[in-house]
Order: sequence, then C-alpha cells, then structure tokens
Amino acid sequence: FFETWNSIYSNHALLRTAVNFIHVGGLMLGGGCAITADLATIEAIREGPIGRSSQLHVLKRTHTIVVTGIAALVVSGLLLFAADTETFLHSWIFWVKMGMVALLLANGFLMTRAERALREKPDPESTAWARLHRASIVSLALWFAITLAGVALVNAA
Repeated sequence: FFETWNSIYSNHALLRTAVNFIHVGGLMLGGGCAITADLATIEAIREGPIGRSSQLHVLKRTHTIVVTGIAALVVSGLLLFAADTETFLHSWIFWVKMGMVALLLANGFLMTRAERALREKPDPESTAWARLHRASIVSLALWFAITLAGVALVNAA
C-alpha cells in the first residue's frame, strides 16, 4: 500500500496540492477556531457571570468546527505519512509532533469535562473555571508548538 500510494502521490501534483491544502486548511479551521475560543475563554475568566455564560455557549458550538479541522488534519496527515514513511518513521521531530498532538487531544478532553461541569453547575467560583483557564492556555501553546513542529518537519525532511 505504502509504495503504491507513494508512487501515486509523487507523480500527481494536483493530488499533492489537495492533500497539503487539506492539511493546512484543517489547521486553519481547527486551530484558528480553537485559538480564537481559547483567547475568548481566557478573557471570559476575567469577566462576570454573563460573559462566562456567553463563552460557555460559544464553546459548545466551537467544538464541532475544531473537531472537523482535527479530522481533516488526521486524514491528510495519514496520507502525508503514507507517502513518505521512511522519512517520518525515523524523524524525532515527527514523533515529538505526534506526542504534542496526543497532548492536545487529551487537553481537549479535559476542557470538555470542565465545560460540562460548568454547564451542570454554573458556579462562578467553581474550580472548573480555573481548569478551563489552564486548559485554554495549554491549548494555545500546543497549537503553536505543533505548527512549529510541522514546519520544522517539512524543512528537516
């Protein structure tokens, strides 16, 4: 499979363009939306109950967009990996990037748990707000670090 896909991928510029666009587009969609939501969440922590309640509503709608972007990243990333397994299997940058992706997904899970807790019990003094605040900061850092690793991976390959 890998050899066949590598041959097809290598010999079709339009296909390479499409796969790379889906990868960058997924980053823009998922990462852009997540970064915007993270910044708004960090700001909402400083606001009163109305701002926090509004942000919780926005976050609920945001997850579908972020997950769609991540799905595009995963599918296109698997295709990119399959096109050049020898390079990626032996690249420490690739494995660091994959580790950060795993951390991003785990952090997203923690964020959704904190959000759920806040929806069930909208207490402005809840520790769930502190957890959501920390998770938003971690999310911001990971989206940028993963992007840096992706750029480094392309340039190191």
